[in-house]
Amino acid sequence: MPGQPEASRPESATTTDPGERTERRGPDRTTRQAALWATVVALPLTALVAVLVFGQLNPDPVAPPEPSPSSARPQSTAPVEMAAPALAERPATVCRALLSRLPASIRDLGQRPVTAGPEQNAAYGDPALTVTCGVPKPTVAPTADVWMVNKVCWLTEHGDAGLVLTTVDREVPVRLVVPQGQEQTIQWAAPVSESLIASVPSVPDVPTGCVGG
Repeated sequence: MPGQPEASRPESATTTDPGERTERRGPDRTTRQAALWATVVALPLTALVAVLVFGQLNPDPVAPPEPSPSSARPQSTAPVEMAAPALAERPATVCRALLSRLPASIRDLGQRPVTAGPEQNAAYGDPALTVTCGVPKPTVAPTADVWMVNKVCWLTEHGDAGLVLTTVDREVPVRLVVPQGQEQTIQWAAPVSESLIASVPSVPDVPTGCVGG
């Protein structure tokens, strides 16, 4: 109406002055900067996690164990030279029973063929450890070195051939020769003793050192 001051026109809700636009843009810039820094920090962490995961999936290769001297050197499979004297019927029968029960290997030594008497002789490894069934009964002195191994009594003697072990409590004597080049220990007799128990009868008259073993 004439004479009345013109009513002030309300500003549009979408109209803002420059100051207000600056204040509204401020939080947006801060958010973008925070996101940028988060990305910068996250990238190395992501790379580190990837490296750790890759390391878990691809562990360092483990070096294989070094072979022992006995396994590094191949063992000969050639027949071992052995004599085969004729045996009486009873010892021959007992020896065949023993040879059929001997193990395929003694410790880490595989069995090898023999040149004669496979029904009474056996050989293992290289140099060859030999088993002979039907040997002469040994003479055992009072001071002789005898050992009970798995309930079998063995006379032990050392010579140029190595360690010689002979049973002294079996119906048919058996000799085990451990050559130089193999460990000189009575423990070689353990698996042979197990076969002897099952196939060669014992005798009652045994040396004093064997009693109670």
